[in-house]
Amino acid sequence: MTTPICLWSGPRNVSTALMYSFAQRDDIHVVDEPLYGHYLRVSGADHPGGQEVMDAMNCDGDAVMRELIDQQTRDPEKRLFIKHMAHHLVDLDLGFLRQTCNLFLIRDPKEMLPSLTVQVPHAQLADTGMKRQWELYSELLSEGQRPAVLDSRELLLDPEGVLRQLCDHLGHVFTADMLEWPAGPRAEDGVWAPHWYHAVHKSTGFAAYRPKPEFPAHLEPLLVECQPWYDLLFEQAIRPTNSGDQP
Repeated sequence: MTTPICLWSGPRNVSTALMYSFAQRDDIHVVDEPLYGHYLRVSGADHPGGQEVMDAMNCDGDAVMRELIDQQTRDPEKRLFIKHMAHHLVDLDLGFLRQTCNLFLIRDPKEMLPSLTVQVPHAQLADTGMKRQWELYSELLSEGQRPAVLDSRELLLDPEGVLRQLCDHLGHVFTADMLEWPAGPRAEDGVWAPHWYHAVHKSTGFAAYRPKPEFPAHLEPLLVECQPWYDLLFEQAIRPTNSGDQP
C-alpha cells in the first residue's frame, strides 16, 4: 500500500524548497502544512496572517489527517508529500503516524533562530519544534519505524547527494528535475506564503549554503535550550556524499 510521506520540519528550515523539489516529480503530489489552521486554533499563537489562515482551511486537525490518508488510498498512483511543522502537533490523535512514512528536517539553531524571530519576535523552544522533533523521532523508532533525518546545511551543501540518499530511503528513484523549479509561487502554497515564502519564490533551485553572520546575543538563552535537541537529531542526519562523514 502507498503510504503518504510526512515531513516534520522546524520553521525556517528550507522546508518549502524541499516541498518544491518533490513537486517536480510526476509521481508526487505535495500538500503544504495542512495542520497550520489547527495549530493556530488550539494554541492561540500570534502569527502573521493567522486569522486569514484559519478562515482558509479546515482547523480540525484530526479530520484533516483522516482525509489525507483517505485521499492517498483513493489515489495510490500519486504519493502524497505532506510538509508539516513539528510544533503543529498539539492536541491531536497521533495514530495516523502508523499509516505514514515520516522524515525530519532540522537546521542549526544558530542559523534558524535569527530568521524565525523576524516573524515570531518572542519565539520560545516550542515554536522551534526542536524538542518535539526529537520526541517524535524517538517515539517512531520505538515503534519500529526508521525515519530519515535531513539537515538543512547538509542538504544545501550537496542537494543531489542528499536527495539521492533520501529517495532511496523512501523507495523512489532520484530524478534530476528535483534540483530545479520555476521561480514564483505554486498553486499548492498555503495562504501564508506572502508572509513566509519571499526567498523561496525568488529561487529556481536549492541556494548555495552560506554561513550566517554573528549570532544575536539576546537569543543566546533560547539557543542554549535548542542546541541539545538539534545535536541529538544531527547525529542521525544524512551526510553529503561529496564530503564523506564530515559535518
